[in-house]
Amino acid sequence: MARVRLSVAERREELLRAAIEQIQARGIAAVRIADVASALGVSNALVLYHFSTKEKLVAAAFTYAAEDDLAHLRKLLGRRTTALRRLRSAVRWYAPTGQAKGWRLWIEGWAAALREPALQDVTRDLDRQWKAAIAEVVAEGVASGEFRCPDPAGTALRLTALLDGLAVQMTSYAGAVSRARAQEWVDEALARELGLKPEALTGPER
Repeated sequence: MARVRLSVAERREELLRAAIEQIQARGIAAVRIADVASALGVSNALVLYHFSTKEKLVAAAFTYAAEDDLAHLRKLLGRRTTALRRLRSAVRWYAPTGQAKGWRLWIEGWAAALREPALQDVTRDLDRQWKAAIAEVVAEGVASGEFRCPDPAGTALRLTALLDGLAVQMTSYAGAVSRARAQEWVDEALARELGLKPEALTGPER
């Protein structure tokens, strides 16, 4: 059966999604242009037409994944509710115990970024935007009197470090930390940063 003809933008998105899946399955070092092409039933030449090298394909795939994650984060933080509820939703989504997927992808990216400047730019930009978005909502909550936090930027950095560290442990070492215990630690950390009791975070989501 003939393949549906896609626009340039649609084809690029299809290739990027396939690249992300192959990176998650094989790792950055092992994945090849041929793997991405085979997954979609297209030629290597078609992949190379859109992305002239594997390095450019990988960097573009991570950029695509980062933009998707940031869009969802902004959606959670932009809800019409209290700053505390927005922060709780965002942190629980991002945590390895929540709905965020692709932690294996990002661990691969962090490792490869040590040697690949293009990937380092992508991961650094995602990290910067995540922290800035969290710090902004923390500052909103402080201004409205919901909670106390003398250093929103520091809070964002510490929360990110905790979540990233838990993700590495839970993704790399099955059973190292239970989901329930990790969630407990995340809630305790957020409450502590905001000068609240942990019970303030245990109510139902709204």
